[in-house]
Amino acid sequence: MTKDNICLGMIGGGVMGEAILSRLIAQKVYLAQTIIVSEPQAERRDYLEQQYQVQVTSDNRVVAENSQVLLLAIKPQVLDVVAEDLVEQKPKDDRSLVISILAGVPLSRLSTVFPHQAIIRVMPNTPAIIGAGITAIAAGEDVTPEQIAIAKSIFASVGQVVEVPEYQMDAVTGLSGSGPAFVAIAIEALADGGVAAGLPRAIAQQLAIQTVLGTAKLLQESKLHPAQLKDRVTSPGGTTIAGVAELESNGFRSAIIEAVVAAYQRSQELGQ
Repeated sequence: MTKDNICLGMIGGGVMGEAILSRLIAQKVYLAQTIIVSEPQAERRDYLEQQYQVQVTSDNRVVAENSQVLLLAIKPQVLDVVAEDLVEQKPKDDRSLVISILAGVPLSRLSTVFPHQAIIRVMPNTPAIIGAGITAIAAGEDVTPEQIAIAKSIFASVGQVVEVPEYQMDAVTGLSGSGPAFVAIAIEALADGGVAAGLPRAIAQQLAIQTVLGTAKLLQESKLHPAQLKDRVTSPGGTTIAGVAELESNGFRSAIIEAVVAAYQRSQELGQ
């Protein structure tokens, strides 16, 4: 393992970590030989090394001490274990950058583990796996514009990036972090409705997925407010208004709102 040329270190080689890793290499944001990943499972380390030609290790300290940029791609529940690994980490001469994707873990908690580094908290979402995600970033104190640019370049490889103040990160988690699950349920329900109305399952699912995908793309490109698009589809006395009335009578809109709020509140709890 060559430490001198390490630019990006990653602690955690799971699904989201691999998604980011694969896109960074594919888009040449970082060269494979300048990346090192620490992962506790030997089988997973072997896979990442063979698939992406990155350096791998089981030692979190090696990654933390030798990376210009350190990406924490672990579950929030694992942070205490990682913190124990790094408790004797030597302070660096320069303030390297730590980027955390841990849901609900505030910058103040991260700074106790990495007291000598600049820290950026981020929240990507699952569509990052195919490069269609959206990531919110919140920078800690003393993070330079250059370091913010580095974080944006990393997550631009997996989709769009927005910058928010940290107090909004739990709301981001509730909306875009948890949102893919809510959308997936809505798509499943649309397909089930199609089956109930007599469509074959495969056709119903294809119609549901493409309807949601096309509607989202139309809203994005036309800049229409969702209510405007809904009104364009809803003709007087027609089929759509009959369905919309049923959604309203069953509290569909409020259910989505409450789902986001519940996820937001749970994110707040995880950070306490």
